Amino acid sequence: MCLAVPGKVLEIVGDDPLLRAAKVSFAGVVKLISLTCTPEAKVGDYVLVHVGVAISVVDAAEAAETFRYLQQMGELDGLEIPAANTLTP
Repeated sequence: MCLAVPGKVLEIVGDDPLLRAAKVSFAGVVKLISLTCTPEAKVGDYVLVHVGVAISVVDAAEAAETFRYLQQMGELDGLEIPAANTLTP
């Protein structure tokens, strides 16, 4: 099964649309993610990430809903997930 996980964009790195990346937080775990497929992403946005690439920008409500589903599946065991009301851009 393929899985895309929401993360919050903390910082954008680079200006070239093909090489642009971002530091993205996944419940406190920060990874460098390619923004090649999401040129509209900006700091504070939530993005869905699959294999190191942001594949879409999502709103805070959708990110919170995805976190809930992942939690129900047991995919987030051991991570501190923010409350839905704190997932604001």
